[in-house]
Amino acid sequence: MNRNVECRRRFLRDLGIGTAALPFLTGLRSLGATGTVPHHETSPKRLVIMFSPNGTLPDEFWPDSYEAKRGDQRGDDVNRGLQLKPMLKALEPFRDQTLLLKGVHNQVGGDGDNHMRGMSCLLTARQLNPGNIQGGGHTPAGWASGISIDQEVRNFFQAQEGTRTRFGSLEFGVAVPDRADPWTRMCYAGSDRPVAPIDDPEQMFQKMYGGAQDRKTVASVLDHVRDDLSKLSQQLSASDRHLLDQHLQNVRQLETQIAAASSESELVHPEPDIDPNIELVNDNTPDISRMQIDLLVNGLANDLSRVATLQFMRSVGQARMRWLGIDEGHHSLSHEPDGDEQAHQKLRRINAWFAGELAYLAKRLSEIPEPGRPGETLLDNTQIVWLNELGKGNSHTLDDIPFLLVGGGAGFKTGRAIDCGGVPHNRLWMSIAHGLGHQNLTTFGSPEFCHDGPLKLS
Repeated sequence: MNRNVECRRRFLRDLGIGTAALPFLTGLRSLGATGTVPHHETSPKRLVIMFSPNGTLPDEFWPDSYEAKRGDQRGDDVNRGLQLKPMLKALEPFRDQTLLLKGVHNQVGGDGDNHMRGMSCLLTARQLNPGNIQGGGHTPAGWASGISIDQEVRNFFQAQEGTRTRFGSLEFGVAVPDRADPWTRMCYAGSDRPVAPIDDPEQMFQKMYGGAQDRKTVASVLDHVRDDLSKLSQQLSASDRHLLDQHLQNVRQLETQIAAASSESELVHPEPDIDPNIELVNDNTPDISRMQIDLLVNGLANDLSRVATLQFMRSVGQARMRWLGIDEGHHSLSHEPDGDEQAHQKLRRINAWFAGELAYLAKRLSEIPEPGRPGETLLDNTQIVWLNELGKGNSHTLDDIPFLLVGGGAGFKTGRAIDCGGVPHNRLWMSIAHGLGHQNLTTFGSPEFCHDGPLKLS
């Protein structure tokens, strides 16, 4: 068991405080520790991977210029900084903390169609196992044949006393249909071991905060632990009292939102999957998205986990985003030719909405001080990776996967765009793992794509 957790439990037991309060206290350093982290200790590292489906619009996503490579004499591209296209304008407040990577390809190949390989090989960087799941005119395939990068980093953190957390990782979903196949799963604990996201905020809330007692007999998780937390508050430093109060306010607000959502029949989610090709996404998906993001941020802030994934919809998803004034299915729109301006405009609105959700996630992380690290926020020590299973929807290309990174968790130099020139995405995952402290990772996914080592992004 983590020595810090054991010491905290003993400290709480001596105060007569029950273990039900533990989920609210794991991030507080004054429980038997100093209020600040010694300067020789490194900041905590976190990883958040956010997925949106069906490719992007290259002309609206990629910038007009890139930072020149070493030895490249194209001076016009040097030191110009990152220029975001209008579709990504929601990320403008975080431009200096953003890194855009073009020329990163999913090269693993193998069985299955490109949507299947794009989705289930995206985080695993290795081929699908043989199987009988038939894709769009290609050879059938099965689940991924290896662990995904989020679970690899999770296992690395959980293997060490100083980085172990209660959950290890949290997998959030938004409008993920109630089905299991290579188009709906991107996280894998190992070969043939898909990890399903939780796309019901109430179910995720129960997992994070409600496990100590049946919620049906308790009006609120906070009501159950209020006396204990009040007693404990007197033992905390001023900064930790502020963090605890802020966290409790956030949890109370989430409880209220989730209770309101559960009381409205139109919020039943996901809606029945009438046909694999037709998904009627609930009109309250934007509210559900924000609740999931708030839960994710709370989980990181309270050190319940240092790894999280946020999956919007699925590959080949026909989400009908009526809140954007769009009735057509997303996947169908992504197949329209480049010259279809009406489809282009709708796809621009869809991808701009995803960028806005990413911006909200970054903003929430940037508003929370890093416990014990004066002047730092959670975003400074969290690596967010926004990605897609395809580079471009109507061509089904696995080249130029849109990788957009926000935050300082991996220690990369940000505020720039780089054209990596066609490297396997295995190398990017190695770079991120190394940046998060997993330096002993010498290959990831298919070893034949790792010979040149991690990308140099610092």
